[in-house]
Amino acid sequence: MTESTSYTQTFTLGGEMEVNRMGYGAMRITGDGIWGPPQDKDEAIRVLQRAVALGINFIDTADSYGPNVSEELIAEALHPYPDNLVIATKGGLLRTGPNEWPINANPDHLREALEGSLQRLKLDRIDLYQLHRVDPEVPFEKSLEFLQQVQEEGLIRHIGLSEVSVEQIKKAQKYVKVVSVQNKYSVDNRDWEDELVYCREQGMAFIPWYPLGGGNLDALKKLEAVAHAHGVTTHQVALSWLLHHSPNILLIPGTSKVKHLEENFKSATITLSEEEMQTLNKISAAQVSG
Repeated sequence: MTESTSYTQTFTLGGEMEVNRMGYGAMRITGDGIWGPPQDKDEAIRVLQRAVALGINFIDTADSYGPNVSEELIAEALHPYPDNLVIATKGGLLRTGPNEWPINANPDHLREALEGSLQRLKLDRIDLYQLHRVDPEVPFEKSLEFLQQVQEEGLIRHIGLSEVSVEQIKKAQKYVKVVSVQNKYSVDNRDWEDELVYCREQGMAFIPWYPLGGGNLDALKKLEAVAHAHGVTTHQVALSWLLHHSPNILLIPGTSKVKHLEENFKSATITLSEEEMQTLNKISAAQVSG
């Protein structure tokens, strides 16, 4: 019989903000295409309040979710905020319609986005402000200089990046202290493994979005086998794998339903064995070694 693996339940962001590694992503409390208000606003409010009641103290959002809707709902549901609640938001994307996400990391736009986020979230300072995307039309240095400036102004506490390479992280580190990276990553999509490893070495949080890519039949079969053994869902196993895989991973699964939120939260109670981890690791072994 193999021994079960274990993992730490918390991570300290920026060396000073301890958060539970099972967080919540607030993108889904909006309308279809992440556009407009949710179909059931009352349920969205309940989701946010239930998340905090469960002990989740890291909520990830962005000005572009809605746009504005997600941040407004967070404030309506949770303000005044518990002392230990960390709200992370992002700036750098425009919204021109459902599922449309043009990039704009020009300092002028970022300033407008940040000021809007502060107002909507009813905060004087954002605990974690993330550059949503590197803008190919704007020198990266300009976006970084903006983040450096507003941090010095006291408008943001810590700085994070999203969808960046190791090279880009290293460049950013010449301007600011980067405490987190948010990249697309899952048990069946490990293209950013080098970035995860670099973040772990640097003491940065790695925040995966889209934690189960789907569409990979072999991956689903392996996940289903493990899920069946534990009496849980494949999605719960995929989340549990992430928690086991690296101690600097912060999870932000999103949902607009309380029932699904509670199901996601229970993923943190699943203990995967070494053998199960090895089986799941093989799903993307070719990607990692290639």
